[in-house]
Amino acid sequence: MTQAHIAQTQSTQAQTPTQARWRVADVVALYELPFNDLLYRAQTVHREHFDPNTVQLSTLLSIKTGGCEEDCAYCPQSVHHDTGLKADKLMEVDAVLKAAEIAKSNGATRFCMGAAWRNPKDRHLEPIKDMIRGVKAMGLETCVTLGMLEAHQAEGLREAGLDYYNHNLDTSPEFYGQIISTRTYQDRLDTLERVRDVGINVCCGGIVGMGESRRERAGLITQLANMDPYPESVPINNLVQVEGTPLTGTAPLDPFEFVRTIAVARITMPGAMVRLSAGREQMDEALQALCFAAGANSIFYGDQLLTTSNPQAEADRKLLERLGIRAEASQKVEEEPHACDTKCGHAQIN
Repeated sequence: MTQAHIAQTQSTQAQTPTQARWRVADVVALYELPFNDLLYRAQTVHREHFDPNTVQLSTLLSIKTGGCEEDCAYCPQSVHHDTGLKADKLMEVDAVLKAAEIAKSNGATRFCMGAAWRNPKDRHLEPIKDMIRGVKAMGLETCVTLGMLEAHQAEGLREAGLDYYNHNLDTSPEFYGQIISTRTYQDRLDTLERVRDVGINVCCGGIVGMGESRRERAGLITQLANMDPYPESVPINNLVQVEGTPLTGTAPLDPFEFVRTIAVARITMPGAMVRLSAGREQMDEALQALCFAAGANSIFYGDQLLTTSNPQAEADRKLLERLGIRAEASQKVEEEPHACDTKCGHAQIN
């Protein structure tokens, strides 16, 4: 497919938002563009929708670690894998709110809370609702990832004021069965539909570098981009290999292929917040700068994600300063809660 054909296809797709906007072949064609052409296209799209020199800082806290019933091949929190990770109980509300205060003082504008459950019980959600209310009272956007949800659970989180729910697709439908057997692809789509139906913003992305092909990476992006609407927030994770998980020893993804994935996500989901998530600690500063140039405008910020380390906040601040990139401004506490268009798996949250 020529560049002109891609542009024409993209224009046609933008005019028919209720129809499938992207074919896998179209997304593969984007991946196959010369690197500079792809980055130019992504940067052009990015500038049409966002300030190219502003990035959102998000902090992710594991509020309940380990003991998950799922068998996700990448995840050290699974009971199916011997990684030495100790399962913990749900954190106390006060401890979570203290962590949120620290995150805000360090510049974060979104606070994400992750719990390693296949699906939460109703009793689990009551303290989590208190966490959501408390974090929102600080003027931070709220996001949780708790596994699969029933419709009434999604409604309860909405009533508590939740801004975003994270539930990643992880990979393409074709590759999914090689990564997970305890939850179907449709299970994930059903939870996302329930979240969307009650008016909560969707945070949904995936993991690359798990041994999938480029076409399978394109399949993931196609699934995300063809959601109606596509997710407001799209975390792109680069596999962090943890000893004891089945993916230990997987050949690492070429760094430029990761940048290509960021660029393709930006082009196909122009209004989404595209987030650098797990794996950023393994990236040098030049690679992170390329990701920002390719359209990434959100990062997880702080010393730790769920169970993997993350570049320290001070190092992040220095890098952003050297690049001339500003942090997104915090909300004022007195503002009314709203669903803004600036839009937490593998981080590794799922």
